[in-house]
Amino acid sequence: MAEAVISIGGSVLANLITQALGKVGNLGGIKRELQVLESTVTMLQALLDDAEEQQHQSSQIKDWVEKLKEVFYDLQDVLEEFNIEAMRRELKGNNQMIKVVRTLSSSLNQLAFELKMSRKITEVRERLVVIKDEKDFQLDKGPRGWRKSEETHSFMREEDIIGRDNEKKNVMKFLLNLDVKENIFILQILGIGGLGKTALAKFVYNDEMISRHFDLKMWVCVSNDLDMKKIVKNIIVCVEKKEPNYSQMDGLQSELRKIIDGRRYLLVLDDLWDAKSETWPNLKSLLMGGARGSKILITTRLPLVAKITSPTPPLLLEGLSESDSLDLLMRMAGREGSIQDPDMLAIGKEIVRNCFGVPLVIRTSGRLLFLKQTKDEWLRFKDHELPKMSQTEEHIISVLKLSYDRLPSHLKRCFAFCSLFPKDFVIEKHTLVSLWMAEGFIQPSNSSKHLEDIAHEYFMDLLWSNFFQDFKINPYTKEETCKMHDLMHDLACNVAGNRCRVARDDTNIINERTRHISYGSTFNLMDELPILRLKASALRTILSTTTYWEERQQREPTSEVDLGQLIQNFKRLRILDLHATKVEKVPRSICELKYLTYLDLSYNQTLRRLPNSITKLQSLQTLNLRNCDALEELPSDLKKLVCLRNLDIRHCFKLSYLPRGIGEISSLHRLTNFILPKDKARAKNYCGLGELKGLNNIQGQLSIENLGYITNAEAKCEDEILMGSILWNFGT
Repeated sequence: MAEAVISIGGSVLANLITQALGKVGNLGGIKRELQVLESTVTMLQALLDDAEEQQHQSSQIKDWVEKLKEVFYDLQDVLEEFNIEAMRRELKGNNQMIKVVRTLSSSLNQLAFELKMSRKITEVRERLVVIKDEKDFQLDKGPRGWRKSEETHSFMREEDIIGRDNEKKNVMKFLLNLDVKENIFILQILGIGGLGKTALAKFVYNDEMISRHFDLKMWVCVSNDLDMKKIVKNIIVCVEKKEPNYSQMDGLQSELRKIIDGRRYLLVLDDLWDAKSETWPNLKSLLMGGARGSKILITTRLPLVAKITSPTPPLLLEGLSESDSLDLLMRMAGREGSIQDPDMLAIGKEIVRNCFGVPLVIRTSGRLLFLKQTKDEWLRFKDHELPKMSQTEEHIISVLKLSYDRLPSHLKRCFAFCSLFPKDFVIEKHTLVSLWMAEGFIQPSNSSKHLEDIAHEYFMDLLWSNFFQDFKINPYTKEETCKMHDLMHDLACNVAGNRCRVARDDTNIINERTRHISYGSTFNLMDELPILRLKASALRTILSTTTYWEERQQREPTSEVDLGQLIQNFKRLRILDLHATKVEKVPRSICELKYLTYLDLSYNQTLRRLPNSITKLQSLQTLNLRNCDALEELPSDLKKLVCLRNLDIRHCFKLSYLPRGIGEISSLHRLTNFILPKDKARAKNYCGLGELKGLNNIQGQLSIENLGYITNAEAKCEDEILMGSILWNFGT
């Protein structure tokens, strides 16, 4: 199984190189190195895209891919180090922005910096050249993200279908209905891979009543490409049982219309992946000549395809019931029709509960049980073989992986990152897209779109493609959440490989190539630090999946000493999530995490202050302090966080004001609360209402607190401030 490039890829590096070239000024040595490096990375990324999808073919390709990924990670560190240092130097000098070229060329420190960075860039580029030269294998060339799937056919024995009686009745009712206004009606069968969409379509296609009802029946497997010429040709072949007389589209469409005009037909378009806005209407218009009552049945995994092809709500195919799943398992295991052993039935029930109601998984399990005759063998399968099978059995995963293979590389990284969440975990959309941004997965477009808007599009693309499910919007808080189907989670873990790991009691799963870990309430991160340090010093992500309720019941307080050790051990962190971990004090050494882009300290209810050194984290994008009930103040130099995009201070009830300068953080896109002081004499350097005028990019809901305490002069600012959604709180 090919692994995703989880946190680094050519587009990420290209963006970093572009940033570095913009900051380098007239430092000729570094500039030349960066330009050569840019060319090398572009060439190697093209090779990596092909090698990733073909590494399952040989260990040689896989080893080469792993080596290249490791150097890409190191290159990311070097480029980010340069950009961070350049930003720091820009911010020096009487709080005025000074050109890097002026700052650096004016001192010996600049010369030392140039020499150090030039050496690092040269070293990593030379390593890339060595890896390029080590490539002594050939890669197949083909369309990116495309893998040929098995062509379907219309034959299906009725006894092969279990548990779809209601679905069959609904589809039959639709197909046989003549009380329609238009000649052609369309129904889509929608569901994830392996649920039996094609099987259900075959079931009704071969029904005798359906055969008598329609003058023509046609079955076309569309699969990867909505090629109108190919589809029309296959329809003609299906009816005429021979190749069409024409090869050009004009002749083909004429022959198609002669076949279907005036005749009631059933057309099945199976496994439709694409419904191009310009192609589908043209194809549909060719099919409109059928007699009244003609029907088109489409099977697809993609809700977007269903939406484009017809306004009619699709038939959403769910998993089989436990009873039907057990019947199918027993049939595939060769145990149907005989007196069942109660013990074997009980084991069978436990097995099907782990099969997710997906017929493909159940059938595979049943086949594996066919030669297992004893209770002990079935128990061994349940306890030891089934978990492995559900994650590594090629035939099962390959069905779902077809969807993954078709994703562009930026969505592959975003999806694989989701393996860090536990199964059935409720994922907050805003948190997820903020994590993607912090990892550098969201690449700026050529348009004026904000990164937040691009991240939203990434999320919706994955949602529409069925990688997420159970999407909900809280009617009160407006928070958006989703989940991942268990099989999709297994797929995410497969493609992430050892780069992403969920840390449990067994730390053996974490190795030197692990870059991202998540941990829950049962894993004591601080106790396991010595082990993790030896195995994963290059960690980029430490993500907590602990809930607030788990924190209250189980976890011991996290000490300042423990956090200091964590900081010393993992200097390359981009994401540090310590929410609900009972943090009492953040050490001043937090500033040593110079790469940090995401810091979550929410739900730490004894945290009173943050060290002012935290404002040296100039790459920080997200600072989450939600429900830090005891937090009394924010650092006075908060405005130095020039990259901050998201500041969440909801339910920080002891926070009485914001520090002056918030309005200078032009990068802010989300500020949950704007707190005006009740007692201005006691509030030092507070942020006044007028600073809101500088926050032009704020999106979403903003709560302005204590408006009842503003002066007449401050009140004049109110009409000048433009807001999207404001909750006014006048205090008491």
